[in-house]
Amino acid sequence: MKKVKITVIKKFDPKEIFGHEIIRQSTGKPIPMCSMEKGKEYFVENIYEMPDDFCPRVWYETHDIITMFFYGGDFEYPEPGVTYVPCNDGVRPVIFKIEKIS
Repeated sequence: MKKVKITVIKKFDPKEIFGHEIIRQSTGKPIPMCSMEKGKEYFVENIYEMPDDFCPRVWYETHDIITMFFYGGDFEYPEPGVTYVPCNDGVRPVIFKIEKIS
């Protein structure tokens, strides 16, 4: 059985990106960091099933890489079977490590 591991590597606070808080217009409150936990690992054993508690937006953004790994594709950097991918949330981005583990 093939398996892919996705690890939350780094989270950015909006203040790190913009130098100040970003205020949500609808509530008047600051936009917080992403709720995904740094260091959390998610395992994919079926390309049709998103891991529990995984962000649907990130699943959509990374699914092509996960599928490629399942079907034997690869990257040469930083090493075979490993790549790093940011989510596309420009206000509070997160970096993920995606790797083949079987």
